[in-house]
Amino acid sequence: MPSPTIKARTIKCPTCGRANKIPVAAEGAPRCGNCKSSLPWIVDADENEFAEVAEEATPLVVVDLWATWCGPCRMVTPALEQVATELAGKVKLVKVDIDRNPHLAQRFEVQAVPTLLILDKGELVARRAGAAPAGTLRSWVEQVMAGRRDSKRG
Repeated sequence: MPSPTIKARTIKCPTCGRANKIPVAAEGAPRCGNCKSSLPWIVDADENEFAEVAEEATPLVVVDLWATWCGPCRMVTPALEQVATELAGKVKLVKVDIDRNPHLAQRFEVQAVPTLLILDKGELVARRAGAAPAGTLRSWVEQVMAGRRDSKRG
């Protein structure tokens, strides 16, 4: 059960344009209150809420470990947000500032930023370092999604 201090973020529905408040942690995946379309789930997390926000999420979670001083991190943000929008309902994007959350950087052995992780119900299933265009990132996420589906079938 989400704690009462959990924050929410307002997301504009890409389908109908309506503003929706999306909690940073919840079961399932967010849908627009107006048109019921899947919404992109893009949130920030810190060390205190990472388990609830990222590890307990049901869709695949793309974790962006970044730093404010990192130029490539600023370049990859719009690409990641585009992927999260295109794959709305299938992935959740969780952004973690490593300077403010050094224990998470240490836990995930971040040696370069941005470092991108994919978690499936808390299990680390893929990682990559460095910026890439949206198409490359989407292909990477979709490959991981397809591999997870295939491994669950067999």
